[in-house]
Amino acid sequence: MSNPENAQEAMLGNESATTPAVEPVAEPAAEQHTDTLPSIEEQFRALELKAAEHYDAWLRAKAEGENIRRRAQDDISKAHKFAVEKFAGELLAVKDSLEAALAVPEQTVDSFKSGVELTLKQLVAAFDKNALIEVSPAGEKFDPHKHQAIGMVDSEQEANTVVTVLQKGYLIADRVLRPALVMVAKGK
Repeated sequence: MSNPENAQEAMLGNESATTPAVEPVAEPAAEQHTDTLPSIEEQFRALELKAAEHYDAWLRAKAEGENIRRRAQDDISKAHKFAVEKFAGELLAVKDSLEAALAVPEQTVDSFKSGVELTLKQLVAAFDKNALIEVSPAGEKFDPHKHQAIGMVDSEQEANTVVTVLQKGYLIADRVLRPALVMVAKGK
């Protein structure tokens, strides 16, 4: 019985003995389409790691903030403590001049006066270098923020004008250190 189908099978059978069997190719898309989402435990572990990382970063930022605050407080403390250092250094020259003037055994009035004038120049220079401004408001309008009126006097000047300065005032930058003591003109 020679059936053509059997012959074909026989041929295929002989070929299959000499060549390896070819397996049918499955569609790769169907096999590779497995569930790629991580399990809940893996997601939980990943979130725990991220939370720990953020907590660590927060702790570091908090510590850095505390360090900055502490350094700023130290700087403020040092600024308060040594705020007058520059001015005090300028005043040392004035003190030295006064001591030198007193150390001279025999002084004339002229030498004493010139020494005091020189010392006053040193003091004024120290004031200028440190923004200590003198306020002598004679003839100016009375300003209650910079002047302190001691009394009122009759005067030819306009009312509320400073007639006499009894004691000069001083400003540090724009802040009043001591108001000028003044007499003010009365209204006519």
